[in-house]
Amino acid sequence: MNLDAAQFTAELDGDVHAAYVAASEQEAVNLGLPGTPAAIINGEVAASQGLPRDYAIWDSFVSSQIAVAALQERQYDAPPQMSINLEAQYLATVEMETGGSFVIELLPKSAPQTVNSFVFLAQNGWFDGVSFHRVLPGFVAQTGDPSGTGQGGPGYTIPNEVDSNLSHSEPGIVAMANAGPDTNGSQWYITLADARQLDGGYTIFGRVISGMDIVQAITPRDPATNPSAPTGDLIRQITVEVIEP
Repeated sequence: MNLDAAQFTAELDGDVHAAYVAASEQEAVNLGLPGTPAAIINGEVAASQGLPRDYAIWDSFVSSQIAVAALQERQYDAPPQMSINLEAQYLATVEMETGGSFVIELLPKSAPQTVNSFVFLAQNGWFDGVSFHRVLPGFVAQTGDPSGTGQGGPGYTIPNEVDSNLSHSEPGIVAMANAGPDTNGSQWYITLADARQLDGGYTIFGRVISGMDIVQAITPRDPATNPSAPTGDLIRQITVEVIEP
């Protein structure tokens, strides 16, 4: 650091910047900042305690906020009108950018609103280029958020549709991720093992009927332990085949 110690001392002793510092201090008081360090995050003041000191954490946070904000142009005002045939068979083929594909049999009778929403989003390209942003071996692989942050959705929510005859008791069960009851949007997951502890709290709306080896090979990624992890494996596209009765 090329600090001119003599000039620094002279200006400090001579109150050269006193007015600027006092004005900045008053501005901080007016904003409600409690001291340093402090931050204003999405309009809310965050005090120094608990603020991360790691640049990578802040970089990941800012990047995620930008990604979520970018989804605003793609939001829907309400869930789609019901258009599926509950008596038909719906097969969703998920093609991966890394190669290979797997097929999900959707379950319209067990989760009609959920399947209707999934088909609508898939047909409108919502899932194209979307990553598996959370992949925990032996648990679940989660996707459905174009922002890749785990915070994005389509702008609407649909209620839980829990069929007591279905369970997360085996690999390949497809269900909606949520932030609590009736907050389902576009994020969904596939079980990678027995995860029956999830029963009752999440809408099961499909099962993988072929290509489970492709699912099990999806690259692990845990944003909770590594916020700056590389982007997860990408879905190239999802196509839905409807087999009428």
